[in-house]
Amino acid sequence: MKEQMSYSEQYITQRVRDYSDMVLRLAFAYLRNRADAQDVCQDVFIRLFKQPRTFTDHEHEWSWIIRVTINRCKDMLRSPWKRKNILTREVDLPIRDSQGREVVAYVLELPAKYRLVIHLYYFEHYSTAEVAALLQLKEATVRTQLRRARELLRTAMGGTGNA
Repeated sequence: MKEQMSYSEQYITQRVRDYSDMVLRLAFAYLRNRADAQDVCQDVFIRLFKQPRTFTDHEHEWSWIIRVTINRCKDMLRSPWKRKNILTREVDLPIRDSQGREVVAYVLELPAKYRLVIHLYYFEHYSTAEVAALLQLKEATVRTQLRRARELLRTAMGGTGNA
């Protein structure tokens, strides 16, 4: 009988501390719904701990978690229930600063592909090369999406000139 390897309580607690805020922010940026983001966050950690994995380093683990978060968000948006039961919702932003709330509110109105690159680049501080690797896109595509997202934000916010 094959022995099931499991993680220590300390390992699990540390990973949840290290990654939960980032997973929740990313899922919220993608889904624009706190309850769905919390569900995704829980699912990501269940997937991480359900079957022990070997990561080469912290960056490999971090990338895996981001990729699983994005995939889980996409799965949630594709679900038949979600398509039929889109609720009218007012997004409750967990930001106290009024200027920050305004900017994030505009970002959340962008199409998903632009929200994602903006979030990873500006809020998680990834380079365009890193965002491209995480999203499995060409770096030029990421730069184009960032440029278009900035243009959309500038227009939505009533600004002109370069961002």
